[in-house]
Amino acid sequence: MAKKMSSLSVTLVKVLKAQGLEGRLSEYRVFGQWEKAVGKVVARHAQPQALRGKKLSLVVDSPAWMQQLSLLKPEIIGKVNRCLGREEVKDIVLKLGEVASLDSAHEEVPVRVSLNAEDRALIEQCVRELNDPDIRDAMRRVMERDRLSRKQRR
Repeated sequence: MAKKMSSLSVTLVKVLKAQGLEGRLSEYRVFGQWEKAVGKVVARHAQPQALRGKKLSLVVDSPAWMQQLSLLKPEIIGKVNRCLGREEVKDIVLKLGEVASLDSAHEEVPVRVSLNAEDRALIEQCVRELNDPDIRDAMRRVMERDRLSRKQRR
């Protein structure tokens, strides 16, 4: 079983790299764990905007919080990395901007988008070499969700 899991992780890494999703996966992990890592108080005033390399960009809602968070950068980096279980972040860049309230982030009306034939063909090309049908289906779903998410943001 351990050997099968090891080969699964190697295969997943290859598929993610081939699709250019490896960095996106790290970004999604940071975004998804943000409130858990830093707590509700900080999450109300600062939200992750992007993770490029190991540099996390945060949007902060006021100059006072920007000052406070600039002093807490090492602590925030440590909390995020501990929450993720590995070093994903080495530096933080703070930008003043509008931060969505935690409640309103869950109330967004989704934009309806769908995958076109080209998207589906690209996904199928990437997953067809996966022998295990369950793994193939799981990877297909992950890649479809990522494509749909990218389209929604456009």
